[in-house]
Amino acid sequence: MRHVLIRAFCLAALASLAAAGNLTIVLEFQGAPPTRSLPEMKREFETLFEGSGLTFDWRFREETSGQSFDNLVVVRFKGKCVLDPVPWLYDERGPLAFTYATAGAVQPFSEVACDQVANAARSAMSGRDFAHADLLFGRALARVMAHELVHILSKSADHGREGVARSALSGSNLISPDLRLSSTDLERIYTQP
Repeated sequence: MRHVLIRAFCLAALASLAAAGNLTIVLEFQGAPPTRSLPEMKREFETLFEGSGLTFDWRFREETSGQSFDNLVVVRFKGKCVLDPVPWLYDERGPLAFTYATAGAVQPFSEVACDQVANAARSAMSGRDFAHADLLFGRALARVMAHELVHILSKSADHGREGVARSALSGSNLISPDLRLSSTDLERIYTQP
């Protein structure tokens, strides 16, 4: 019963945010955008927030010149945003992404390490997975972005205990068909200080 009440509270709070307008997500790629993975990234991201009342307006950085937006998040993608079938060597340590903070206040700016995400996703793939690597890479990017959006909307560096917002996402988590945003994380988004 508590789970149902929390979910209802979260959906009501999300609906009030959505009534204020769309959330514009500006995508900035260091290299070429992952054109074959991009549709899946957007689809998976929107699926994670499905039923929340949030709507997303996707823009490339080049499309935003001279415009203003009420609710804006900027996501910068560093490195090569392609999941190559054969990995190239680099240091595997480090985060998949991070969100900027200034004087302890979380800012609406995130950075995704494409190379790290590709390596994590590739580590969980086998056999037939490589036939639809673009789809799986898009899914992985979406989940990393959703994780960072929870930080931004909750205005907190805290992590969840389950789902997309947990402190660490494995390669299997990034490409599995069933990882979601938990109702507890939705609640955190709308009970921020």
